Amino acid sequence: MTLLLVLFLASCVSRDAAPRRDALRLSDGKIVPFREMVEDLTSADVVFVGEVHDKMRDHAAEFDIISALHEREVPFGIGLEMFRSDSQKNLDGWTSGTLDKERFIRVYYDNWRMPWPYYGDILLYAQEHAIPLVGLNVPDAVSKTVATKGFRALTPAELAQLPPGISCSVDRQYMDFIKRVYESHGAKKDSFVHFCEAQMVWDKSMAWHLVRYMKKHPKEKMVVLAGIGHAWKRGIPEQVRQSSSFTFRVVLPQVPDETKRSSITSADADYIFVD
Repeated sequence: MTLLLVLFLASCVSRDAAPRRDALRLSDGKIVPFREMVEDLTSADVVFVGEVHDKMRDHAAEFDIISALHEREVPFGIGLEMFRSDSQKNLDGWTSGTLDKERFIRVYYDNWRMPWPYYGDILLYAQEHAIPLVGLNVPDAVSKTVATKGFRALTPAELAQLPPGISCSVDRQYMDFIKRVYESHGAKKDSFVHFCEAQMVWDKSMAWHLVRYMKKHPKEKMVVLAGIGHAWKRGIPEQVRQSSSFTFRVVLPQVPDETKRSSITSADADYIFVD
């Protein structure tokens, strides 16, 4: 990536790239101011914020929620799909200031494929204000093995890194979603079960790491940044609901298509950002 492109991306995802926007509250269909939404978010134990990974506007919205909660002096950590759980020592080193930016950026790229400027403001803000960062994801080798060969192909050592009871047992709406994602990848029909198992490995494992962290830090809330397919209520939040008593809210990014937006209900999320 050229320096010019890096600077361009950085400018696009700056803190001023997206003002704190209103949101559609799905429980009653009302458009509410950003501050009203945030006041509601402070009442939950976990706030899931969905993103399209390559949409800079979504990352600016994530930053707005994080900074607004910090301004309200809410104690919280940031759970990240973008980092594996085995990178936790490096995340701790970054927030404590013992890991410099150059080395941390290398850790970032070891974990995630998207350009650093997409998440740079968030990660720098977390370091500046000593907000804990929590890696939620599983090793790439684990998810790839499950997606191609199935859950049973994992070694005992790999299984030890995952929660028990992972299977492709989900409700109809989530199954339909998984099928749409699967078909968009152009995968073969006979490997769908493996693909579904891999999706559940992500959702269950990230929920597992999230719940474990929160039980160890009972005074902290959590903001979770994850792709829409993991952040919506039938993804990670459902696994959190099944394994704990933590309350949560789900905020999804702007949906430009009005028809698609109207199909999203309170069973999917609590808020959707709007212009």
